[in-house]
Amino acid sequence: MTEERMKTLRTGRKIGALSGGIVFVVFGIVPGFYFGSAATVILLSQLAGGPLEPGIMVRMLLVVGTMLGLFCVAAVSIVAGSVVGTALAYVADIIRLPAKEGGKEASVPVK
Repeated sequence: MTEERMKTLRTGRKIGALSGGIVFVVFGIVPGFYFGSAATVILLSQLAGGPLEPGIMVRMLLVVGTMLGLFCVAAVSIVAGSVVGTALAYVADIIRLPAKEGGKEASVPVK
C-alpha cells in the first residue's frame, strides 16, 4: 500500500471512531445503563436463587454491572464506527484511484 492510501484509510478510521463515539453519547448511554443493570439483576437473582436483598454487596455489583454494560455498548459503537469509516475511506480511495493513473484524467472508452 502506498503512503497516501494508508493516510486516507487512517483518516477514515479516525473519523469513523469519532462518529461512533458521538452516536454512543447520543443514542447509547440509556441502552447501556438498561442492559447492564438488567443483566446484572437477572444474573444475581439466578445466583442467589430468588429475589435480591438490598444489601451493600448487591448494590456494588449492580454498579459494576452497569458500568460494564456501558463499556460494552461504547466499545461496540466505536468499533462499528471505525469499521464503517475505514470502509467508506476505502471506497473513496477506489473511486479516486482511476482519476490519478498516469497523472491524467482517466477516460472510459465509448463503443
